[in-house]
Amino acid sequence: MPELPEVETVRRGLVPVMENAVIAQADVNRPDLRWPFPERMSERLTRARVTSLRRRSKYILADLSTDETLLIHLGMSGRMLISGDPLGQFLNDHPAPEKHDHVVFHMDNGARVTFNDPRRFGAMDLLETATANEHPLLASIGPEPLGNDFHEDYLVERLNGRKTPVKSALLDQKIVAGLGNIYVCEALFRAKISPKRHVNKLSAARIRTLVPIIREVLTEAISAGGSSLKDFRQADGELGYFQYSFDVYGREAEACRTPDCNGRIARITQSGRSSFYCPQCQR
Repeated sequence: MPELPEVETVRRGLVPVMENAVIAQADVNRPDLRWPFPERMSERLTRARVTSLRRRSKYILADLSTDETLLIHLGMSGRMLISGDPLGQFLNDHPAPEKHDHVVFHMDNGARVTFNDPRRFGAMDLLETATANEHPLLASIGPEPLGNDFHEDYLVERLNGRKTPVKSALLDQKIVAGLGNIYVCEALFRAKISPKRHVNKLSAARIRTLVPIIREVLTEAISAGGSSLKDFRQADGELGYFQYSFDVYGREAEACRTPDCNGRIARITQSGRSSFYCPQCQR
């Protein structure tokens, strides 16, 4: 499932063709994805202007001139693909419709944005903009890791006394928004903290080191266009390439990249997810 860097990469790709443009026509080609689409979705989107495109955790939020906000979740295989961009950034002619083109936005500037999702684990909903942050999917999400509310004192306070593994704590969306399995593995490697280490066994000083490292990993991943594993594509159809910078994720049995470390990357299962780490230098 796309994590924060992938969703942010898609959002940034959509901004030039959707923000401040009007949805001339919205084609909704099925009644549902992960859950049913809202009533009259096509009608409510058609002729609405996209006043801003923002991201909250792993959700893209398109604020509309109708005082509604379109919530988009990419799910496992969802893609937002742009064609016919009048700004000349994508150079793609409109392709022939495909089987899994579930929602298509025809923008008044000549661009077309297609939500294609073969597995149909993605989702869309329409929320009242004024109360969007109170939606059940958004209300309990923690601060954005690249925002000012996520800082060393905050993380120390939220993790204080917890007896869960640090990996599980950082995946908790109520503590920090948007972090997923890949980037928590990579951040813990850079911090030299084992994913098995329980939070109550970590000093405040070690917890503090996680904040700048998490920001560093996410910033690098966004700059690289995210990580393309299986289905992810950027809005222009191109692959992300941060996967070529992975230190641990997916590198089971390969040599650790830490200088003078003779360890090899191990994989364990935590809460049904694979954790990759170096047993030698992550403690």
